[in-house]
Amino acid sequence: MGSWEGPRLERAQWRRTPMQVRRPQRTVQQTSGIVAAYCRVSSKSQDYPTQRHAIERAAAARGDTVSLWYSEKKSAKTIARPELDRLRADARAGKVAKLYVFKLDRVARSGIRDTLEVVEELRAHGCEVVSVTDGFSLEGPAAEVILAVMAWGAKMERLAINERISAARERIEAEGGQWGRPKRLSDADCARVRAMKLEGRTVRQISAALKIPRSTVARALAA
Repeated sequence: MGSWEGPRLERAQWRRTPMQVRRPQRTVQQTSGIVAAYCRVSSKSQDYPTQRHAIERAAAARGDTVSLWYSEKKSAKTIARPELDRLRADARAGKVAKLYVFKLDRVARSGIRDTLEVVEELRAHGCEVVSVTDGFSLEGPAAEVILAVMAWGAKMERLAINERISAARERIEAEGGQWGRPKRLSDADCARVRAMKLEGRTVRQISAALKIPRSTVARALAA
């Protein structure tokens, strides 16, 4: 019996004692960000309502609410733009989980390299990019090909616009006209501005006296 009770006792103790298995703890880094949108127009005469309305409708259809807007009136010939820089910094900090844009060329129109640089940077930091009107998804293996084609098309469009502007400028100058905005001040007005400055008046005082913007006064004095 002794030779049998020993193993039975050990087996009973084994049943009563739970096995302690040490498992490595997994650290899951969850990035919680906001839904944002980026709007850009090229000139001061343009505004954002069309882009904002389309983005808000697209976001609502996907169950999203845009809580942060990045908006600026800048040309897309370069990606060095204040609001775009702020967006990229926030994305690197993990603050933006999803970004809506009206169209991909609102981000960059300076070529394939710049467009891919911005979009890939956003995606690398966990920010999903949604283009509202381009009609394609920026997720999946085909995204790089789509981005390259769209960026190339945007660059060609910008080059065509520049060519039309150059042709119009050459035509106007050949006809004896002057390219650019018409002068706000005549030569007599500019002379009056300089005379008032010599009298010791400030730019603000000259601007109030002549009822013209201070920037116009500053340009007249710098000419």
